[in-house]
Amino acid sequence: MNHRDAQILQKIIREIDIALEMVHGKSLEEFKDNEMLKRAVCMTVINIGELIKNVTVETRHSNQQVPWKAAAGFRDIAAHKYQTLKMEDVYQTVTEDFIELRKLLTAILSQ
Repeated sequence: MNHRDAQILQKIIREIDIALEMVHGKSLEEFKDNEMLKRAVCMTVINIGELIKNVTVETRHSNQQVPWKAAAGFRDIAAHKYQTLKMEDVYQTVTEDFIELRKLLTAILSQ
């Protein structure tokens, strides 16, 4: 993996950490009731998707265990269809999927 991709993966991990910190200790209902939190988390989802789109094809192909396309696609939904976005899906993505994504990216960086 090239240095640029390593930097991008580190930035994605930082964004994941930010999202996890924002929702830490918050129930789904607390999340759904907090407009500022929802918007901040969705912006973080967008940031992650944008970063993922900048990872080279070579790194994505050699690490197919990472759901690159799904993460980038979720960014597009958050950016372009925010008003119809289900906040339950956002909450689940952050509290479950981001934890797994973080593990995968950390493993890639440790290779």
